[in-house]
Amino acid sequence: MDTGLTNNSVITVAVYAALTYDIISATNSSPQTTEINAAARADTLMKWVHIGLAQCALFAGVGIAIAAKTGQPAWAPALGSGLAAALLWAQYIHARNAGLTNGGQPTEHY
Repeated sequence: MDTGLTNNSVITVAVYAALTYDIISATNSSPQTTEINAAARADTLMKWVHIGLAQCALFAGVGIAIAAKTGQPAWAPALGSGLAAALLWAQYIHARNAGLTNGGQPTEHY
């Protein structure tokens, strides 16, 4: 039974997961900072989450296209980016909602 799972596809999943985490890190505060400062900046913080996720989708799309053209499994970049994006999305949504609900001492004062 050929599962299509190779060392190369395992590495590709990991690379695209790491790429997604790196892009989100480059464009956003941490979920902790989002939670702490949600009352003042929830909309702006989430805007940058959306921008980061769009960048991740672009890179994943390029990876999927290259994989398809080279005969590599296209599911590998899709799985890596998709899983990481879903996990990060859930973290930031939780952080925003927890911050808006429970508040807490912000790190910024206006």
